Amino acid sequence: MTNRNESPDSAAKTSQLHSTVAAGESKPTSKVRSILRIGLAVMALVTTSMAAELPEAPSGVGRADMIEAIEPVQVPKTAAARPKVKIIDKTFLSLAVISTGSTFADSYTTLFARQNWLAGKKGVCNVEVQSAYLYGTHPTVGRAYAVASAKSISSVFAAYYFRKHHNKFWSLPLVANSILSLQGVGQNMATCN
Repeated sequence: MTNRNESPDSAAKTSQLHSTVAAGESKPTSKVRSILRIGLAVMALVTTSMAAELPEAPSGVGRADMIEAIEPVQVPKTAAARPKVKIIDKTFLSLAVISTGSTFADSYTTLFARQNWLAGKKGVCNVEVQSAYLYGTHPTVGRAYAVASAKSISSVFAAYYFRKHHNKFWSLPLVANSILSLQGVGQNMATCN
């Protein structure tokens, strides 16, 4: 039974851990205070007793004539230099063209749904279902190509950034964009054409 369900005329109850004051506030009793104080004291003593003694000073252990001078090691300058790699090369350009082409092909075939809707065809796809959050249910030409441009630019920029910072997975954004776009082209050709 909670305090809410008690009758208003019930007497104030006391427990071992908390005492109830007439206004409804509860305060810890002296038992709880003493238990908390003992617990804090034990924790403080345990942490200080675990500390070890301080180590001996280096000047007290050995003499200064025991230290011998060591020549610094020279690192060859050729090992520190990275080889200069062209960021935009044939591989980068070919992957960028494939990615961009597949993205624009996906947007072009997505427009088949709009064409079917405008023609009033039934039984074929006349509404964008898979990427309606990008294109809308009846995608317009401008929106379809704006989405393709944004996807292409972002994947090329990500690949350029990764390549510039010597990441070995620099081609991942371009390849992933190509795969997803070609899957969309295949689905649009199969269901909307």
